[in-house]
Order: sequence, then C-alpha cells, then structure tokens
Amino acid sequence: MDWDKLRIFHAVADAGSLTHAGDTLHLSQSAVSRQIRALEESLNTTLFHRHARGLILTEQGELLFDATKSMNKRLEAAAARIKDSEEEVFGELRVTTTTAFGTLWLAPRLPKLYEKYPDLKIDLMLEERVLDLPMREADVAIRMKEPSQADLIRKRLMSVRMRLYASRAYLENNGPIISVEDIGRHRLICQNLNAPQVAAGSSLVQHLMTYDVPSTFTVNNYFGVLQGVLNGLGIGVLPDYITEDFPDLVRVLPELESGEVPVFLAYPEELRQSKRISIFRDFVQEEIFAHRRKIRDTTEQVPEI
Repeated sequence: MDWDKLRIFHAVADAGSLTHAGDTLHLSQSAVSRQIRALEESLNTTLFHRHARGLILTEQGELLFDATKSMNKRLEAAAARIKDSEEEVFGELRVTTTTAFGTLWLAPRLPKLYEKYPDLKIDLMLEERVLDLPMREADVAIRMKEPSQADLIRKRLMSVRMRLYASRAYLENNGPIISVEDIGRHRLICQNLNAPQVAAGSSLVQHLMTYDVPSTFTVNNYFGVLQGVLNGLGIGVLPDYITEDFPDLVRVLPELESGEVPVFLAYPEELRQSKRISIFRDFVQEEIFAHRRKIRDTTEQVPEI
C-alpha cells in the first residue's frame, strides 16, 4: 500500500474536505482527489461518501482511518524520540491532568521549568476524562488514581486528602466552627456528586450532608469550589495541596478528612528515553518534595479551627 496515498487519505479524512486537506498538504484539490481515487481503486472499495457539505467516511473508510490514526500516533512518538537531544530540550510536551491540579498546583510552578528550558512547548490539557496515553492522546498524565492502561510507566508522586476550609474573613463574620454539628449552620461548598471526582471526596461530602446542611453551592471542579470559599460563600471541601498557595484559607474541623488519594505520574513505555518526559518528571518530583518540606515547616503555623 502506497504510504504517500495513506498520508493524503489521513489528511482528507481528518479535515473532511479535499480543499482543506490540500491546504494542509500544500497540494491542489485535483491532486488530492486523484490520489484518493487511486487509493480507492487499489483497494477496490469506496472510502468516502461525497456530498455538498463535504466528505463522510464509509465503513471501509472508517477502518482505514482508525489504522492511519494509529500509524500517525506511532510516527509522532518516533519523531519525538528522534528529536529529543541529550544536551537540549525542545519541542512539544502534551501533559494531561485534572482541572484542579493543573490550574491550582501545576501551572503556577511551570515558570521555573520554562526558565530552565525556554524552548520547551507544553500543551496542558485539563480533563477529568482519562486520556489514552498508549494511543498518544497525551504524552504524560498526572492522575488522582493509579492508571490502569497497559504499557505505561507509572510513578506514585504523593497522596492527597480532601479537607474542610473557610476564609479568615468568613470565620470572623460567622464565628468559629467547634464541632461537626455546626456544619448545619453554614453553607457547604463542594463538587457536585454527579461530577467526575475521586471516591474519597464524594464519600466525605455525603457524610457532611447527613448534618442537615441548609444551603449548598456545588461546582463541577475544585477550582470553582476554591473561588466560592475565597469569596466567603461558606465552608468548602478542598484538596490539601492548595493550602501552600492560598494562605487566607483556614482549615476547620481538622478531625474530618477524606481517605488518602494517591497521585500518579504516567507515560507510555515507548517514551521511556524521551528527554522532555524525564525533565518534566524530575521537575514535578522536585516541586512535590519542596511542597512537602514547606508544608512540614509551616504546619505549626497554619491555623486550624
């Protein structure tokens, strides 16, 4: 099968248009059309349904597109490995993690990485959905549970617990919270139980709801929960890793917390030798060690009510 024709087919299937594929490939529409017809003739099948709105893959076309997508991902992985230099770090690194961890913990620390490797290009994909690393939907993932996909290298980074926090101003205006029964006098801010989240956080919220909470404010990610807490809407259920960067947060009812949530970094086995992966992995580990040291050093100074 002609590799060049497969490359052109993939571009057309991806774009859904001969014209757009031609623009991407720097070929004329007629040249692209000829290559597609030749490929269809060689396979003795029709790959596209043609109509006024563009092109739609036939069943046979879908099968071939699945194959070319897999080939393309493998070629991208090979290219990434070839481009990785022992002396330099450059090129794109696609990182996926949850919205909360990406916005509240990872992104604020990335300037340090860019200072050291200014030619690195990070594409940060914030998804509650677990992306398929072996199929190269991303290069590296940081997830709140151990990845189950095969052919992955995984490293446990740390553990997280969900705890209760309020702003200092909120507590000054509404009084201290002495016992869990006091929850019934406050608005609870938490993730929506129907939103994708770790089971430990969901279990803690369900427990708190048994205390006849009069009002709630629910959001589908912890970034929204944090904004509610900082703006004095009530008491929030938040992951403990955010306390270092938001000193206005005060932990309440320290005896209440979720079970332990493991945090893992994972990447495909085929990227084991990638320089970009290794510098990112080492950077995240160093930042977590620094985070732990700072938390230990300031534990006695953090107010708990």
